[in-house]
Amino acid sequence: MIYKLLATREWHAAAAAGHFDGSAVDREDGYIHLSAHDQVVETARRHFADQSGLTLLAVDPEALGTDLRWEASRGGALFPHLYAPLPAAAVVEARELPDDVPVADAVAAAISS
Repeated sequence: MIYKLLATREWHAAAAAGHFDGSAVDREDGYIHLSAHDQVVETARRHFADQSGLTLLAVDPEALGTDLRWEASRGGALFPHLYAPLPAAAVVEARELPDDVPVADAVAAAISS
């Protein structure tokens, strides 16, 4: 499983459209940023710490085909990058994160349950 953190409103729009075209930073970089299981808590800590109204998507990497590439990023670690819209059908679970818990803690709890 790989993961995507995004604004809940973005997920609702994507689910209705059948795909997610990426957040602003994804579109700027030319691919959708995703994280592996061992990376997503740190991603939450570094990039989403002061945000609320977030949803964590659990995504089946097999459903993404060759548009998914593992590329060196933070500290040389390989991160999953999707060079296409994320199909809603590839999302195995969408979990809205509570706003009263630090994002990294909420993500850690979500991926351990």
